[in-house]
Amino acid sequence: MMIPIRNKKKTLKTTVEEMRNFAFSYIEKYAPSKQQLKTYLLKKYLKASVLNIKKNEVSRLIDIVLSDLEQSKFINDKFYSDNKAKNMLQRGSSINKIRNYLIGKGINDEFIKETVNKIQDDNSDQDFFSAIKICKKKKIGPARTEDNRPLFYKKDISLLARNGFDFETSKKVMDIQKDDFLKIIKLL
Repeated sequence: MMIPIRNKKKTLKTTVEEMRNFAFSYIEKYAPSKQQLKTYLLKKYLKASVLNIKKNEVSRLIDIVLSDLEQSKFINDKFYSDNKAKNMLQRGSSINKIRNYLIGKGINDEFIKETVNKIQDDNSDQDFFSAIKICKKKKIGPARTEDNRPLFYKKDISLLARNGFDFETSKKVMDIQKDDFLKIIKLL
């Protein structure tokens, strides 16, 4: 007597439920942008050749799950954009660095523009204060001892440039006197 083999085909409904569950656990762990979640689900489902569903159907299903999650406010790119920018500002990131980071995460241009405008409205000289934070954190520029400052000037200004600060801002920060630097640090 032969034991009957169960049919291992997944239905569309179970696939969508499974996809939604994977999305929930990923959201809970990483709080991703919509694009990050889409990439994660695409990788997960395009690798799994168990499905008897065509690849373009997988993409369509992912879009359905994502729009459902967006409508139920589980993913919100505007919130993601504002929140990430706030966290990056606290660490001393420049506006350029924040903008490029958000672009890399697939955030809508309009949300990025709103976030950047909000930062600039709150503080028109935000990059200056962020550069001060970087100097404190990395112990460069005005945070160095006075006799070492001229020696490391080029190195320090290029570090600020790599962090997304323009030349004027970098120069302004590098030319601050030590006691002014210490006063500003106390305010931050």
